[in-house]
Amino acid sequence: MNNNGNNNNYKKKGVPTYYKTINEALNLAKNAVEGEREDELFYNYLISVAPTQEEKDIIASIRDDEMKHNKMFREIYKYYTGQDISIIQNVKFEKPKSYEEGLENALFGELSAVERYRNIRAGLPDEYYRDMVYEIITDEQKHADKYNYLLNLTIADEENDEMEEDYTPDEWIEYTAPLVKHALDEVKEGINPKHLFQEFILAGVLVGMGAEPEDAFKQVEAWEKTGASKMLVKSKTTGK
Repeated sequence: MNNNGNNNNYKKKGVPTYYKTINEALNLAKNAVEGEREDELFYNYLISVAPTQEEKDIIASIRDDEMKHNKMFREIYKYYTGQDISIIQNVKFEKPKSYEEGLENALFGELSAVERYRNIRAGLPDEYYRDMVYEIITDEQKHADKYNYLLNLTIADEENDEMEEDYTPDEWIEYTAPLVKHALDEVKEGINPKHLFQEFILAGVLVGMGAEPEDAFKQVEAWEKTGASKMLVKSKTTGK
């Protein structure tokens, strides 16, 4: 073997242009579009059970993107085959057991779609359509992030509901006893009633948002001492 530093003894092999065939790509594109009716029913279900308008709007934006993707896949398929893709209308849609399960199914569906669409892109010979599929892939990744956000919202709401269900009224009174003690101490100091109400209603709001009672009281006190709340400062000094 010649070890003079050059690679003349190695025969350069041609690199394959594509690692997926055009037929594989077109079959995957066709399968993606044929499930359009079932996807439509799924999105309508999620939108109908989403608890807030924000969540409904997010899911609707994903649905609109998916409709755009189907048009793109139809265009790709017709360009290479000269044929239209038929939509399967008579589909059996099985509703998820819950909104949360629907979001989980949607999240993993988006991740699975990214893998399939990469294979579509890999099999297309024309850069124009490869770029089109790249746009679809980045949309799907964005959708996965949105579904993850919606799942986090749902889990947080469930945790808050569980906390509310776990406490009886008397247990809530015991839990907020430190706030009551602080309020009584300030009454003894002659703090005017308006300022007291502002302080402890605000602290109660913070507790309702998940803060510990002592932490909530300290936060309100800090807002007053630093002047972050001009209204607290004013009510303490003037009673107005």
